[in-house]
Amino acid sequence: MKSVVKKVIIGIVFVALLVLGKNYYDMYIAHNFETITEGKVYKSGVLPPDEIADYIKKYNIKSIVDLRFPGTADLINNPESPQELRAEKEATEKIPNLNYFNLGSDQVPKQENLDGFFKVMDNQDNYPVLIHCYHGVGRAEMYSALYRIEYEGMNPDEARKKTRLLTKFSSFDIGKPKGDFLNNYEPRNKKKK
Repeated sequence: MKSVVKKVIIGIVFVALLVLGKNYYDMYIAHNFETITEGKVYKSGVLPPDEIADYIKKYNIKSIVDLRFPGTADLINNPESPQELRAEKEATEKIPNLNYFNLGSDQVPKQENLDGFFKVMDNQDNYPVLIHCYHGVGRAEMYSALYRIEYEGMNPDEARKKTRLLTKFSSFDIGKPKGDFLNNYEPRNKKKK
């Protein structure tokens, strides 16, 4: 009996280490970079300035949509320093033919946020697009889901679940502001009817 308990404990520790290792890799090495739609839309957390050009080249990215608020003291949406915020923008300015759109957004978008985002995404010359926020798991996922609803015709709940691996007990769960926003979101083409 003791050896079975010991094996179970070792198994649990092993799985926990795998999960922690994957989370560390995703956040600090891969910067939560994910393909939303191959060749069209990607999402991530902040990319270090010395790595931006590599991502732009590898994925042929033409535009970056930055959902942070540079130059503000908003430590919830921008826990990095103003110098870090400026460093990314300066790095993007050195890359020829790259568009950089700063569309600072709260965790749940307001109409003016959506209007700016759709203006960028409606222009096919801006693709492929990288959408990013600080961690790449809040606003970037929110706007990735909105992209899927508006431009790929997914229903809001499908887009919410496809964009976020685990929605249950997360900020994307029903009953939470992000989950409710997406679940109740009405695409622009339905509003016009």
